[in-house]
Parts: sequence; C-alpha cells; structure tokens
Amino acid sequence: MTAAMNEQEQDIFFNIINRFVGSYSREASRATKNDTAREYPFVAMDTRQVFEQIRFVGEQLQLNPDESTNRNFKFIDVGCGIGNILLIAEQFGFDVYGIEKDEYPFQVATRLIGDNRVSQDDIWTYDKYDAYDVIYYFRPFSDREPQLKFEKLIEDNMKVGAILIANHKNSDAITKDGRFKKLSERLPIWRKLHS
Repeated sequence: MTAAMNEQEQDIFFNIINRFVGSYSREASRATKNDTAREYPFVAMDTRQVFEQIRFVGEQLQLNPDESTNRNFKFIDVGCGIGNILLIAEQFGFDVYGIEKDEYPFQVATRLIGDNRVSQDDIWTYDKYDAYDVIYYFRPFSDREPQLKFEKLIEDNMKVGAILIANHKNSDAITKDGRFKKLSERLPIWRKLHS
C-alpha cells in the first residue's frame, strides 16, 4: 500500500469536506444580513478547485508546508465566509487572514481561524490589501457594477509581486493590463508585476 492517497480516497475526503462546508453555507444563507439583491451571502466554492488553486500558488512560491519560514507569505481571503479557504491555505503553510462583513459566517470563521486573523470589515473600507502576498476572492457581488468596482479596487491596491486568485471575475480587463501576468492557462491566477 502506498503512502499517497489514490484518486478515489481523495474524492471521499473532498466529498466529506464539501458536505460540512455546504451545511454551513445553507445556515449562512438563512442568517445573512447582506443585501442579497446586490451581495452574495456566503457561498462555498468546490473544495477541489480551491485546493488546486492554492496548491498551484504554493508551488509558484516554492512553499513547503513543513517549514515555518513559509509563514512569511501572507494570504487574505476577501469575504472569507466561514474561513474554509483559510483552513486550506494554512495547511499549505500560508500566514492566513480574512475579512468578512456578514455576522454569522464571521463568527464561524473566528472560531475556526482565530479572532486575531479574521476581522469584521467591509470590502470597501478595508485599507490593507497591499499587505498581502496572495489575495483570494470568490465573486462577492451579484451586481455587475459593484463587482467591477471591487475587482479594480483589489487590482489597484495589491502590492507589486502579489498573486491574485480571482474566482468568477466579471471583467477580463486584467488580461490587457500590463501590470499583470496570468500564471496559469486554466486557473484564474495572476501576479502583479508593477504598479
């Protein structure tokens, strides 16, 4: 028997994780204080996709989850929901942080990640995007206009050298923006090359 998990075993673990996250997602939707006409309540992205994205970024940064020196790479999930993405990023060796405005998922995230790593902030007023090496989001706005404004806010304020994992972007302007380089053909991941 090999030490590595086979694909069937991985599927079992991912399915279990997705069931737990899905349960919290349903609870968060019922308890949301967000304006659902414009903002999404916590919606979980498939764990397999997230795992692949974070693993790819970890490889780009040459992370080794067993080395404490990795903790120099700061990772933020903008609109972190219950903190499930942060748990995965933490296992890859990132120093993880999240912001979440909605009360119910914020409370869950602070229990999972710690209240010193998750803050109850609004995306628009948060002013530390330039402090992170990796910025992750899963489209927080259902309306196109605020989503486009949000994407531009992140891209303009992230630091040079930082990596962006931008799920369900509304704009493809980043593909023509000389400040950014797409790091993967398949994955929505870019690095900011200059300001």
